[in-house]
Amino acid sequence: MTTRRGHPLLPYLLILPTLVFVLVFTVYPTIASVVGSLFQHRLNIPRYREPVFYGLGNYVDLFSSDDFRMILGNTLRYVVTVVPLWIVTALGLALWLSRPRFSRLRVAMFHPTMLPMVSAATVWMFFLTPDYGLFNEFLRLFGYTGPENWVSDPNRALWALVIVAFWKDAGFYMIFYLAGVQNLPRDVYEALKLEGAGPLVTFFRFTLPLLRRTTLFVTTIAVIGAFRIVDHVFILTQGGPSGRSTLLLYHLWQVRFDSLNVGQASAITVILVMMLLVFTVTNFLVSERRTGDA
Repeated sequence: MTTRRGHPLLPYLLILPTLVFVLVFTVYPTIASVVGSLFQHRLNIPRYREPVFYGLGNYVDLFSSDDFRMILGNTLRYVVTVVPLWIVTALGLALWLSRPRFSRLRVAMFHPTMLPMVSAATVWMFFLTPDYGLFNEFLRLFGYTGPENWVSDPNRALWALVIVAFWKDAGFYMIFYLAGVQNLPRDVYEALKLEGAGPLVTFFRFTLPLLRRTTLFVTTIAVIGAFRIVDHVFILTQGGPSGRSTLLLYHLWQVRFDSLNVGQASAITVILVMMLLVFTVTNFLVSERRTGDA
């Protein structure tokens, strides 16, 4: 019996569209940003309208700036706050909604995700209004007097961004955990029930390890999503007050389109890409090492 073999170039033709897409929209912009970050290129200054080689000067200028270091701190605080909230809430919702009697609530939990971030931020701007905002009224039910204006308070503006992003995207990450929970082996849980294992033992000894791959994926896309969120910064705080809620991507927009500093914007892009790359690779290696040890 003979089998027909396809043309040897067929596999390469099949991956060609994806390869072209990656080269055009990922590799080329990254290389262009790296090269552009080595030049001083400012469209609003005549002598620098044409790129002038600056070496690592853009990076030195950035890290020598107190404002940029504050922005990096804002971004890291935002990421390490909102990402765990997303993951814990998404996992909890997935475990809850995986039960048949609560399955009808899945759409309700996912609904905020379907709203554009600009619309969600606009709704929350009304909630956070100083005098009659629903958010402050809700907190007063528990005896909390609270600040009159969350988005104008230097100590709480960043928290306002966290609240909006958490409400908006927790349901999105829930979908991935829900898919993972529904694929868990039911016979294992039936055996655990017969052996008298409690819910805490079942969760920490079996459910979490079995969802390790899902958690790796969710953590990676959640961190990337946290770094790239910028819409609600425009609507709610515009980076204020005094830059206390300015995030890295919003600062990139300011440098590129307000200050017209193309070289420094390229340097910020490279810094952002390197931060995401380091996290993604580290997260993957740690997860793979744990899987191999297990």
